[in-house]
Amino acid sequence: MPLVSTGELVTAAAAAGHGVAAFNVITLEHAEAIAAGAERAGVPAILQISENAVAFHGGRLGPVAAAATAVARAASVPLSLHLDHVESADLLRAAPVAGFSSVMFDASKLPYAENLKATAEAVRWGHDHGVWVEAELGAVGGKDGGAPPDAHAPGVRTDPAEAVVFVAETGVDALAVAIGSSHAMTARTATLDHALIADLRAAVPVPLVLHGSSGVPDDEIRRAIAAGMVKINVGTALNSAYTAAVRDHLTSRPAVVDPRKYLAPAREAMTGTVAGFLRVVGA
Repeated sequence: MPLVSTGELVTAAAAAGHGVAAFNVITLEHAEAIAAGAERAGVPAILQISENAVAFHGGRLGPVAAAATAVARAASVPLSLHLDHVESADLLRAAPVAGFSSVMFDASKLPYAENLKATAEAVRWGHDHGVWVEAELGAVGGKDGGAPPDAHAPGVRTDPAEAVVFVAETGVDALAVAIGSSHAMTARTATLDHALIADLRAAVPVPLVLHGSSGVPDDEIRRAIAAGMVKINVGTALNSAYTAAVRDHLTSRPAVVDPRKYLAPAREAMTGTVAGFLRVVGA
């Protein structure tokens, strides 16, 4: 099946009143598991590659993007390719050449005014080159081993009044918001601010994005989508399934040296995780 655009998937999900899940790709097995999980659930999905994943692959976007693209094109359900948490201007500009229809440009570490300015420039460039652009306002936190922010600290949660101005002045196509989740959570214990989600949904005209969804229980995700979230990002949950399967296999079979023996169950574990999230998000 031909690749579809992320904007197309997000727009369709928003119109239908459900969500669309985006899963992080690190290895070829991740991409294969995402495609297989989407086929198992019978719903579309987004394959996203982060700037950190590109760094892991030696800073070369082309090979990992080509692999993910090939996997997506071989799938029987619609899949798109998204470049996530991009801070580098060079990587942003490499996105359309590498086949990405969308980019999450992340200047959220900067003060509000600088975030707005940098994001507006990224959006202008992206739209000139046919790229759908997501940005972040607020502090989701938890990336790169950092501690999650205090959800009640000033400036952590996304402010609806700031979001109105940010969206209007940057022209972003989607907005990732801080509503109580955190990246890199291995336990699904996050509690979201559903009233804030509703306020943000009423305040801005673009789809809202939930980062750090691996740490959010199924019922919280369902409530968040009902309140107005659309794109649901999942990364750590796949890595947890992958690593647990590899660890279990090698613990019980310490003499194994053929990676196919332990990568096959790792891929299957991720496939089940993907299908499970998609049944919650894309129903």
